[in-house]
Amino acid sequence: MEVYQQEITLKARNRGYHIVTEEIESQLTSLRKFSSGIAHVHILHTSAGLALNENADPDVRHDFRTFFDRLVPEDTSLYRHTLEGPDDMTSHIKSSILGSSLTVPVSNGRFRLGTWQGIYLCEHRNHGGPRRLVVTVLGSS
Repeated sequence: MEVYQQEITLKARNRGYHIVTEEIESQLTSLRKFSSGIAHVHILHTSAGLALNENADPDVRHDFRTFFDRLVPEDTSLYRHTLEGPDDMTSHIKSSILGSSLTVPVSNGRFRLGTWQGIYLCEHRNHGGPRRLVVTVLGSS
């Protein structure tokens, strides 16, 4: 068994649910050497999260945003932690609900996802900056 770890940076995005599978894989040059294993993908931020979901229909991304914006309204009268604006505490709550990491199988040098699955960057800030991820792969060549 071999362990590989790399920090990568995703480009800055505005609020939304963005499929980033290819952007992640393209930066993981050593992923190609693993014939099988598991990858742990962790985001190093508290105002964005990760999810695994439908990768074909853009309506899914729209519906995610609609749902989470209704679930956690941007009403600063509801929160104390608002120093960075109305999307401050709401971003932290949403990322806690969705989570900060994923575990994904690896086969033949790529993430082994279902036909309609993709890795999402769930950006909760109106103007999120570049997001750093740490990817750890445990597997065999």
